[in-house]
Amino acid sequence: MNIRCCFHSLRLPSCAAAILLACLAALPATAQRLPNTVIPTHYTLSLTPNLKTATFTGTEKIDVNIKQPIRSITLNAVQITFQSVVIYPNGPRQTGSVSLDADKEQATFTFPHTIPAGNATIEIHYSGILNNELRGFYLSKTARRDYAVTQFEPTDARRAFPCFDEPAFKAAFDISLVVNSGDTAISNGQIVADTPGPGPGKHTLEFSTTPRMSTYLVAFLVGDFECTSGQQDGVTIRVCSTPDKVAFTSYALGVARFALHYYDNYFGIHYPLKKLDLIALPDFEAGAMENFGAITYREATLLIDPRNATVRDKQTVAVDVAHEMAHQWFGDLVTMRWWNNLWLNEGFATWMEYKAVAAMHPEWNIPQTVAVNEQTTLNLDAQPATRAIRAPADTPDQINQMFDGIAYGKASDVLLTVENYEGPEVFRDGVRAYLRAHLYGNATAEDFWNAQAKASHKPIDRIMDSLITQRGVPILSFGAPSAGQVTVSQKRFFLNPSLHADSQEKWTIPVCFKDAAKQDCRLLTPTSASLPIPDSPLFFANADGKGYYRSAYPPAQYAALVAHAESDLTPAERISLTGNEWAAVQSNHAPVGQYLALVSALRADPDFQVVENAFAGVQRIYDRLAGTPSERATLSRWISETFMPAYQKLGAASASDSDNTRWLRAELLEDIGSYGDSPQVVAAAQAIASQYLDRPASIDATLGQAALIVAARHGDAALFDRLQQVYETSNNPELQVLALHLLTLFPSPELVKRAVLFDASSAVRNQDAPLLFAASLGRQSTRDAAWSAIKANWPDVHNQLTIGNGDRLVTAAGNFCSASAREDVEQFFSTHPVAASSAALRQALEHIGECIEFRSAQEQNLQTWLAAQPSVSAAVIDK
Repeated sequence: MNIRCCFHSLRLPSCAAAILLACLAALPATAQRLPNTVIPTHYTLSLTPNLKTATFTGTEKIDVNIKQPIRSITLNAVQITFQSVVIYPNGPRQTGSVSLDADKEQATFTFPHTIPAGNATIEIHYSGILNNELRGFYLSKTARRDYAVTQFEPTDARRAFPCFDEPAFKAAFDISLVVNSGDTAISNGQIVADTPGPGPGKHTLEFSTTPRMSTYLVAFLVGDFECTSGQQDGVTIRVCSTPDKVAFTSYALGVARFALHYYDNYFGIHYPLKKLDLIALPDFEAGAMENFGAITYREATLLIDPRNATVRDKQTVAVDVAHEMAHQWFGDLVTMRWWNNLWLNEGFATWMEYKAVAAMHPEWNIPQTVAVNEQTTLNLDAQPATRAIRAPADTPDQINQMFDGIAYGKASDVLLTVENYEGPEVFRDGVRAYLRAHLYGNATAEDFWNAQAKASHKPIDRIMDSLITQRGVPILSFGAPSAGQVTVSQKRFFLNPSLHADSQEKWTIPVCFKDAAKQDCRLLTPTSASLPIPDSPLFFANADGKGYYRSAYPPAQYAALVAHAESDLTPAERISLTGNEWAAVQSNHAPVGQYLALVSALRADPDFQVVENAFAGVQRIYDRLAGTPSERATLSRWISETFMPAYQKLGAASASDSDNTRWLRAELLEDIGSYGDSPQVVAAAQAIASQYLDRPASIDATLGQAALIVAARHGDAALFDRLQQVYETSNNPELQVLALHLLTLFPSPELVKRAVLFDASSAVRNQDAPLLFAASLGRQSTRDAAWSAIKANWPDVHNQLTIGNGDRLVTAAGNFCSASAREDVEQFFSTHPVAASSAALRQALEHIGECIEFRSAQEQNLQTWLAAQPSVSAAVIDK
């Protein structure tokens, strides 16, 4: 499953950060695991959904193997009404009684006589509801009609059919759906029969038998879907949508064809089904879901018009498609045994998605994207309440909390570290051996790292055990290099300035030093005091930026790195260096001026992502550290003075521009226009934005959408109205998402209130609304007015929050930076609780406290540094 935020290019607070802060604290567990006395082997499901009444009926047969004589069988069921339960064992047919445990989401069938060990079939007749909760078997709606669709990961297949709803209980499925004559259906297998009835106005679609798979990977979708199809490596691939959006399916189809061929070759195992469908759903809480052979997506993560899409939106679709397709092998074909090893699914798919996209689009400089993402993850993992990659998860609440920036981002970065140490070909050999050993089965973390250790003949088991089972980020403190050696010590790194690490974590981790011709990797153990280093004129201890650790350098070595960053470090290494310095500032180990000096040294960097990553810290300084209007005004002047020459040097957009140049021009326009003080740049952005809205094809979309961001930040009611109309009338998901988010950027308190009220209305889907509330709370210019509007209109706001995403609003309230705001947030949510958000509230309050400390430690440093800059020293700074 992909939990990535949809508003990629619009400077939202990190999606991974929001999810991590909301999800880390575990709830008290009660035993909810099923016994291992009954093992399912095959399901036969027949479902008849009624979209008008939002109900469905089902007939189910479960073939099981009974390990010992029993009289009762327990499985999972939620919101299911049972009509009858019968078992056909090796003996007389028996009718069972049903007892329900709502808290454990279980049903127990009790039979009059003992059922002998051996094979048996359970036959169940039942009914259920098509809910509005975006989980289980639910309704997805457009203005024209309703659809019946599914989302079962992690524990919601039990809402659609009684089942053994745990990943280790793999079984094959035969599925049939009785639907209206004008509708079709999509499931994991291909359609093998389409017969009229039963009854008038109905037809029955039967699907091919699936491979053995976990219940959370089952999918069935009913409606009038239309598809664009192609072939790759003997597999039929379709991209499907509602009929009005089928014109936006072709780009994803091209990506899917490339990715399937790439994965066939990488894994050395051919995709195991005869077809692969990718389906865009109007209402879908996650970003996407890897159902075996029937992947589901939000519309905005699958459907774009490539002729008028930004480079980033193309990359977003490509990455999302590649992520879910990687799951067809890593997660579907071989599945973690239990949810505590969710990282085996999500971390690997996150790591793998970038390999496929890098091969398809080398011009996108994907290694830099990976390096930027790693900086975000390192900061997430430096929070006090972070968790280990493998952590306990017993209840549905705890399992849902595993889908966070640790399972995705940290696990991916750990795999990157290990691959870099082993070498790509050796690492792939280990992946192939792991998959072949567990085809159609389940596996553990130990299975994976033992396969890697065997393939590489290196202690990968010790390295991965160290990184998977321990919390937090290592910081490696280096001495001055001498005689081919460098002293090094390690401890756990925390971002909170007042938190002194007294934890005992120590890691076994490869440290790769930069050499002139190659990297030189050495193994750091908990007892290491020094490491040998290559004979290199520049000491840099994270070659290619692929190591999962922070680094602390002596002053002379750090100064040399800054001086030689542009000439001797790769773009990924410059991103790593910048992220490392920003973390040092946040943790009060370096003055903020030292970071701004590094940013200034990188101001003319030709790589878009180096500039984007560097400016992300500047934005945080503006939003959270600069505490007065005059401080922000002075910082704005410095931003314009620093980045304007690079922006002007790029000149006017040209059809011959590379994707990197297009991105860089848009980035600088957005940075200067949003945070600088250049009226000329703002006016230019407003002109570009107006032309883009009038004639989208006449402006490069990457530049046009960046200009719209600037225009909205300086916009009036007329532009607000126009963007609202775009959202309400466009059928292009990309433009709809863009227009909706732009409404949260207008700084006028009146327009902030309008945006909150609109987001809280039925005009906005509840899958999107919490992200929009969070965006308004995420920036200094709109935060206060948004919070006031949210509190004043709480009933409508609360109605837009689902169990799966309401915590994002609570998390975003942590963007305040004062004691009074902290007290207000705590008091408000204590009297206006949001479901499943107690952990999010604790983390939000902690985040406010961290900001207060950050401002206390660094605000004077900021004032002093800005006053010393010749270009801005004339500005008045409040003392």
